[in-house]
Amino acid sequence: MRKRVLSLLTGVAGVTLAAAAASAADLPARAAPPPAPFVAAAPIFTWTGFYGGVNAGWGWRGDDEESVVLGGATPGTLVFPDNGDGGFTGGAQIGYNYQIGSFVIGLETDIQWADTDEAEDVRFFPAGAPGTFVPGEFDNNLSDWFGTVRARAGVAFDRVLIYATGGLAYSDDTTGWVAGGGVEWALPVNWFGSSAVTFGIEGLWLSFDEDDDDFNGVVGTFTPAGGGAAIPVVAPTRGDNENDFFVARAKLNFKFGTF
Repeated sequence: MRKRVLSLLTGVAGVTLAAAAASAADLPARAAPPPAPFVAAAPIFTWTGFYGGVNAGWGWRGDDEESVVLGGATPGTLVFPDNGDGGFTGGAQIGYNYQIGSFVIGLETDIQWADTDEAEDVRFFPAGAPGTFVPGEFDNNLSDWFGTVRARAGVAFDRVLIYATGGLAYSDDTTGWVAGGGVEWALPVNWFGSSAVTFGIEGLWLSFDEDDDDFNGVVGTFTPAGGGAAIPVVAPTRGDNENDFFVARAKLNFKFGTF
């Protein structure tokens, strides 16, 4: 009896194992999970690197109206106008920036062409006898170009840089100083093999040590009302003075180096 019970249990166990194996064979194979997608970290932008570009803007000269009293053959008063006219300015620049944390320091040099509007019409008021004054073309010799060499220091907010700048200004016959500031944005493009392209707006105040106004030349002729030959009106030398020039300009730079 005992043998029969053991034999029956053994048979039931075998049948159960066979059924379980068959059921497991009918289940679908479990697929392996797909690998997690690789996400590359976005490069961290830095202002460090060399750059070069072009700029264009507008400049204003400051030169107040002045008077000169004449004696001699043509006594009277010469009046030189307020020469505060503006003109186009444009040029190119190169430089280097180095970023330390959020701070950016650098050096930039540029060369500019400027429409300084040099011609001035001089008025003459004779003392004594009336007559007619015919103004000639009066020029000062401020050059139509200038350059600067400037240090820059600012604070970067990722792709935005706010900075101050200052240094040396020069022209063909005079030197002076320059100071100003601006803001610059790094654009999401990299044209012409550059690592980045930046656009900026900048204001500069320039002061040249010498104006060298050419006041020792003939600035017109005076003809007396009673008749007679025209008398040259010669302005005396007034000496040198400072000549101020303000520039507001837009800049486009191509940055090369670390992104």
